[in-house]
Amino acid sequence: MSNAQFETYGPSSAHEPPVYGGFDPHSAQTLGYGVQGPYATHGTYGTYGTADVTYEDTYRPAYEASETAYETEYEAEYEPVVRPRSGRRAAHRRRARVAERGDGPMRRLVPQALVVAFLAGGTSAFVAKDKAIELSVDGTPRTLHTFADDVTELLSEEGVDVGAHDVVAPAPDAELTSGDEVAVRYGRPVRLTLDGQRREVWTTERTVEAALRQIGVRAEGAYVSASRSRRIGREGLALDVRTERAVTVMADGRARTIRTNAATVSEVVEQAGITLRGQDATSVPLDSFPRDGQAVTVLRITGRKEIRDEAIQFAVQRIEDPSVFKGTEIVERAGQLGLRRVTYSLRTVNGVRQKPRRTGSEVVREPQTQVVKVGTKPLPTSVRGAGGLNWQGLAACESGGRADAVDSSGTYGGLYQFDTHTWRGLGGKGRPQDAPAAEQTARAKKLYVRQGASPWPHCGERLHG
Repeated sequence: MSNAQFETYGPSSAHEPPVYGGFDPHSAQTLGYGVQGPYATHGTYGTYGTADVTYEDTYRPAYEASETAYETEYEAEYEPVVRPRSGRRAAHRRRARVAERGDGPMRRLVPQALVVAFLAGGTSAFVAKDKAIELSVDGTPRTLHTFADDVTELLSEEGVDVGAHDVVAPAPDAELTSGDEVAVRYGRPVRLTLDGQRREVWTTERTVEAALRQIGVRAEGAYVSASRSRRIGREGLALDVRTERAVTVMADGRARTIRTNAATVSEVVEQAGITLRGQDATSVPLDSFPRDGQAVTVLRITGRKEIRDEAIQFAVQRIEDPSVFKGTEIVERAGQLGLRRVTYSLRTVNGVRQKPRRTGSEVVREPQTQVVKVGTKPLPTSVRGAGGLNWQGLAACESGGRADAVDSSGTYGGLYQFDTHTWRGLGGKGRPQDAPAAEQTARAKKLYVRQGASPWPHCGERLHG
């Protein structure tokens, strides 16, 4: 309530106290806020007048002034003649009018008290609902006042959207009280390649170093593709991390174990102080990723090429000939071997010679097919039937036409080179080279009747020549 309400006063006479807008501040009445005025001391005037002087209450509400004005107008209109009244009758009329309106002072105080009580109660509820909260969004704090009941309502009022990978503390359904602290940390995607393995992770940290710590990556001694103090934006970043690993390199009879964050085996070998020369290689591919605890062996390789000529076997084509007795084969065209030139790689690994490895081949000469006639004519049923064959030609081929001929091994003898077992199976006695030539020819014919020319694989064809 403004103090201007009480500034329209002025004493009606030198002996009357000032009137504050129709309200006497020096009376013993209670003020609108339930506190007595400073001048309400036993109804006295205080420092502004003589003690123990009381005054008539001249306060009139606005609506009474309106009624008085209305009555005056009414009387002026309907009672043109106004007769003077005695003082006693006028006083009686005023008392009757006050009685009609109720107790004057109490009637004036009740509306004021109701308004003040309503305002006081509303103010208390208003103050109770208001809360001072410290809100930190992604590391930026600020203090604010809110009527929100829980964290979710507060974030909604402040326009803070929370995603699936964001973190809110306390929980979104937690109730708020004045003095609480609420923190929101946004999630950031990190496309992480860790020791050659790619994956996507989320972090609420804002720097590379803190993110690695949150993810659980051992960053000590590791290679990190970005500065560890680099800030991570809401869009995230791609990060390549190679942790420190222990790798053993074995070369030239020595084992060297080094700690490294290299990306390839080739880098590890180089860091171990080993130089690869010529055909040298390693037990694992040089471009592969070195694992923790892995052993890599360096292979010292020396080698040369060797060219060898190899024969290509010819094919044999057999043609049936009805003019030749069964069991007789005649080579019509001799086969010829082909020639192939083959290249081999001869290697020595760490001093050990390896099996030759074929690396190339070239045909120098194609083989020529051999053609053989195979007899299908039925064999003669008697020795007489075999008389028309060229036995002389067969003997010349087998023994040079000598009846006592013996081969160098002493196994075969005679015109037709019988072995002793076959000779005796044909009824012969002793050794075939000791028998007469006629007997040898007779027993040869007998053998032909049984088996054809097959006993003489190389010269049997002469029988038909």
